Amino acid sequence: MDKRSISDLQHKLKDEKGIHTDFREDMTYSDYLSLAPLLNSQNRLSDHHDEMLFIIIHQVSELWMKLIIHEMRGAIRAIQQGEMQPAFKMLARVSKIQMQIIQAWDVLATMTPAEYLQFRDELGKASGFQSYQYRLIEFALGYKTPYILKIYEKEPVILEVLKEAYDAPSIYDVAIQALAKAGLPITEALLNRDFSVVYSGDDTVAAAWKTVYENIDTYWDLYQLGEKLVDIEDSLQQWRFRHMKTVERIIGFKVGTGGSSGVNYLRKVLDHRFFPELWDLRTAL
Repeated sequence: MDKRSISDLQHKLKDEKGIHTDFREDMTYSDYLSLAPLLNSQNRLSDHHDEMLFIIIHQVSELWMKLIIHEMRGAIRAIQQGEMQPAFKMLARVSKIQMQIIQAWDVLATMTPAEYLQFRDELGKASGFQSYQYRLIEFALGYKTPYILKIYEKEPVILEVLKEAYDAPSIYDVAIQALAKAGLPITEALLNRDFSVVYSGDDTVAAAWKTVYENIDTYWDLYQLGEKLVDIEDSLQQWRFRHMKTVERIIGFKVGTGGSSGVNYLRKVLDHRFFPELWDLRTAL
């Protein structure tokens, strides 16, 4: 910006007579957002320049995941109460958030293998594999594995939150309940099943979704719900794929810092489907 532009801007700001400048007794933007602790939470363990990138990318992703969990929980409650429109708004927001965290991998991928090696040992056994918020997202979508809980025994408060989510119905469980409430025949045992068991599919659910998609005008809300769920699973798989390729690009097939098989583990989870009937009906229609 040249001197003339700066001068013009200063004159314009002087015309804004209502701008508050005295905050000795009032809350500021920084106060409201708790910026001081937030911006002082990037504690590098090495002197390497790129460790700041590594920390911030993961912290930002955790913040986005916190919002995904907030929206998913709200959507689950709304569907249970038959309030579909608010649920759709929340699920649409989740899809937009997912786009943000997918793109974050492109930023992290600007770090080369040689650069990462300069501080990787400082991480010890810490790994994104241990992200409890990511596990809460998986639980909300219905993917629950008991061995995961063992990771969090050191943190009893977090473990309790995870256990509660582990036993709670997923968004697909409440979607199946919504199908039944609409009068579509669903296996009775599914409606009050053990929600800690990973759902593997059911013929009556497949038939119900097929009816919905063949009678859109009659089941418009359920049709929209099905498509919102497909959007979310599609984006989650894109996130998983970008995660896998970024890891492969930076560390190849090395074992992860958390002890997982790294790229090989990330490839395996790509095969899991959260909402199987919604994908199978594409072929059945």
